[in-house]
Amino acid sequence: MVRSGGRGWYAKVLAAALGVTAVAGLSSFWNAQLGYGDERPAQGAAAPPAQSQGGRKAAPVAAGIVHASDAGARGVNITIDDGPDPAWTPEVLRVLRDNGVKATFCMVGTQARAHPDLVKAVVAAGHRLCDHTVSHDVTMDRKSRAYQSQQILDAERMITKASGGVRPLYYRAPGGAFTPYSRHLAASHGMRPLGWNIDSKDFERPGTEAMVATVKNEISNGPTLLFHDAGGDRSQTVAALREVLPWLKEQGYSFGFPVR
Repeated sequence: MVRSGGRGWYAKVLAAALGVTAVAGLSSFWNAQLGYGDERPAQGAAAPPAQSQGGRKAAPVAAGIVHASDAGARGVNITIDDGPDPAWTPEVLRVLRDNGVKATFCMVGTQARAHPDLVKAVVAAGHRLCDHTVSHDVTMDRKSRAYQSQQILDAERMITKASGGVRPLYYRAPGGAFTPYSRHLAASHGMRPLGWNIDSKDFERPGTEAMVATVKNEISNGPTLLFHDAGGDRSQTVAALREVLPWLKEQGYSFGFPVR
């Protein structure tokens, strides 16, 4: 998720994504349809709590970057980025299950396409899906609108197909590289732009204790926590979640999803 670190892994993901056909013609189309430059949130009714099914057109949602939790003032959102990964996603799912916690999984399109069984397992466990682009390019905010469209919409299709028809409900730009255009594009497809308040720094593998301390020290910053289930050895992440989730409950927090 972060802009720094892990470039070798992202280079492999990017190489895998080169087989995806770019949709250059979408640039002028979305410019006309979405009114690029107009910063007002996209209007439309919020999606129902259940995941949107692929057979129905997704209702537009607000284009503002969301952080709030639907669990209220003492709610937190656990978000898991960059997977699914055959080694670590099952481990993360096990910790979440053991603690009775639902999370939002921000999936890279090529990873979802490679591991549809894991995407289905995430959905079956009651978690929500989030579009994290095709190739996790943290420089997307400096790329053309056609490129942004390809990255977001192709990933949406990959994730939806891998899930068996369940669409992602959110869009998280790699490294936070949102643009007004990408936000409105995602929102028009029913995917609320999703930010974060607390970065566990797990991608840097600082040690389990450091990650737990980050969450405890920064929980007042806001409700949305960022972890990863791919991109290398995520054993520290799994261990940190084992400590963080019960601690949050002890502090009186409940777990929800980002508002739509």
